[in-house]
Amino acid sequence: MSVGDQLLLTLEFWREYRTFFHMGQAWGLDETTVQRTIERVEDALLRSGQFSLPGKKALRADTHVWTAVLVDVTEIPCERPQKNKSSGTAGRKSDTP
Repeated sequence: MSVGDQLLLTLEFWREYRTFFHMGQAWGLDETTVQRTIERVEDALLRSGQFSLPGKKALRADTHVWTAVLVDVTEIPCERPQKNKSSGTAGRKSDTP
């Protein structure tokens, strides 16, 4: 693959976040080839110094202030078998040899 295609494959993976298998099917490649290509491009971008990932402290910093919390408390009825005497085993324990 050309360098442009490798970069396009990586950008497509980041944008759509599909599995390596589905990316391989779309590009006509094996999923391990897709994985290695994406890892190679990511490493090259990080080594260039123009792209960087935030550190752990930046990811843990709480910059969002929550003003509302929504909780879904809807109830959904579920079907359960009726409890009656006829819905048991066919014979009693004393009748079983």
